[in-house]
Amino acid sequence: MNILAIDTCTEVASVTLYSSNVKTTRVLTDIAKSSGYILKLCDEVFKEAGNNLQDVDFISYTKGPGAFTGVRMCVGVVQGLSLSCGISTLGFSTLELLAFRASKILKKDKIATAIDARMGEVYWAVYDNGSISNMRICKPENVDNLGASFVGVGSGWKVHNDELIKASQINHTDSSIYPESTDLIDLSLLAIESGQKATFDLPQPIYLRNNVAQKSLK
Repeated sequence: MNILAIDTCTEVASVTLYSSNVKTTRVLTDIAKSSGYILKLCDEVFKEAGNNLQDVDFISYTKGPGAFTGVRMCVGVVQGLSLSCGISTLGFSTLELLAFRASKILKKDKIATAIDARMGEVYWAVYDNGSISNMRICKPENVDNLGASFVGVGSGWKVHNDELIKASQINHTDSSIYPESTDLIDLSLLAIESGQKATFDLPQPIYLRNNVAQKSLK
């Protein structure tokens, strides 16, 4: 199975090609507008792996929430590749990918994800034994009270650390972990094994802050 995974919804942009059980990955950090490099990164992984887009069985991608430009670029590129080449797609929440990656790195089953949403808010979700829930945008003081069994991850914990700890009662946090496409491959394989299927439905973003998204699109 050949899978192209694309994630550009946060500060880190990454592309991974999975072919013959081998992952070929490119990651960009600390570069302004890194989402604009998606196609270049795709070209690089195809060249290194000796494959081309026509060999891909489906495209896996993150659909948000996250940086508005990054979400829009990611979904737009995936739409273009899917429609032009007739390739099915499989989308995941940025928060689910972040939690999945953190769970693997930290070897913890209970993860509280918080991505800085600016305007004094965070994108929030609770990940418990492989299941994501309570995904929303909210003020740091309005997150779930989860207790010490959870670990907090994501950029929101760096920006709003004190407020989030007070509201969630979480003691252990790690704001250094970001979503990455190499783990999007693993998440996709697990989804396929559990019966989920890639589709030809038009990829759609998750913004959560709909009023801002609507104004920006006018």
